[in-house]
Amino acid sequence: MKEIFITREPVELYKILKFEGIVGSGGEAKGVISDGLVLLNGVQETRKRKKIVSGDVIEFMQVQYKILLR
Repeated sequence: MKEIFITREPVELYKILKFEGIVGSGGEAKGVISDGLVLLNGVQETRKRKKIVSGDVIEFMQVQYKILLR
């Protein structure tokens, strides 16, 4: 499991995918979320602006990312 450190809470889901380089752009991030390709804490998440906080786990393409507050 990879770790992603955030400096404030909450952060919108699509922004994490975009700024961490998990996808190539904000548009791509919104697309993969809308298509149901992203899991949040083991559950399919289709809300692009879902608020993410420390302790959440995002999964995309069989890679898990644990969100931690720095």
